[in-house]
Amino acid sequence: MRFIPITQYDERTMVLAKPVYDNKRRMLLGANTTIHPKYLEKLIQLGIKQLIIEDAESKGITLEELMDMPTWMDVVDNVQQAYEAVRMKKPFPTKPVLMGAGRLIVEINSRPVVIPVPSKTAADEVKPYAHPVNVALMALQVGKALGYNELMLRDLAVGALLHDIGKAAAAHEKDHPEAGFNVIRGIREFSLLAAHVAFQHHEMLDGSGYPRAIAGQTLHDYAQIVGICNRFENMVTDEDVPPHEAMERIMALSSMKYSTEIVQAFVRAIPSYPPGTKIMMQNGEEAIVTKITSHMQRPVVRFISSGKEISLADNPTLMIAGSN
Repeated sequence: MRFIPITQYDERTMVLAKPVYDNKRRMLLGANTTIHPKYLEKLIQLGIKQLIIEDAESKGITLEELMDMPTWMDVVDNVQQAYEAVRMKKPFPTKPVLMGAGRLIVEINSRPVVIPVPSKTAADEVKPYAHPVNVALMALQVGKALGYNELMLRDLAVGALLHDIGKAAAAHEKDHPEAGFNVIRGIREFSLLAAHVAFQHHEMLDGSGYPRAIAGQTLHDYAQIVGICNRFENMVTDEDVPPHEAMERIMALSSMKYSTEIVQAFVRAIPSYPPGTKIMMQNGEEAIVTKITSHMQRPVVRFISSGKEISLADNPTLMIAGSN
């Protein structure tokens, strides 16, 4: 299996490896099917930009690191309920949000790495709710790398899932951090720390962020974690930046925009080359990432020419030049 832009789909050589769903969670196409060109066009019209496929090059890649899709969709639905409740001024669905946070914590505690389901595989109407779920999943893995306990992870998860909830209450984009803070702090089941994640996730270590331009120790670690994960997710999803390049951009902000300790934890927790990524090695050989084991930045790869698999973690002299 591997991820591809939907425009690269070739019905002659590829089959769907994972189902495609619409914005109401109805299955449009099942796994192990081919997509007719007319139907492909309909998927593009829905805003689906990425597919999970299998072809000869990706055969045997299981993507076992990918988050369980039904669970992911359930948590996306939990977040959507919260946004719609705020937008329509209805009672806030506290229990579903806490349940969603709990399910994400179970996911990250059960495996060495959990890769989010790309927002680009979802219809446009789902993406505003898929985004915070993916940010939360990454943030929790950073928290895990920092040694956070269960209570800390829960507060971080709630803050991450609701970091943009202010967009459902604010009239202007620039006002959403404070609006989100006010929504979350009014719910007694949520920690004030979760509210500060919403308030501070656009703030920067050097005081160049918004809405209050706070700096240094005033900026909470949870907010920095979510800020980094939010920036990374936006680059990969909205700007089509390859994950390894997005990682390099985050690393370049270390000690200036974000805490060095948190950036280092992000690098330890989040892979730059997810399984299924086609890469070019520095020796000129083409390869494909097959899985991630002990080192997030040194995956197991399979050389296209020979089919030989090696762990880059065990072969430090072999370097990746970039993705194809």
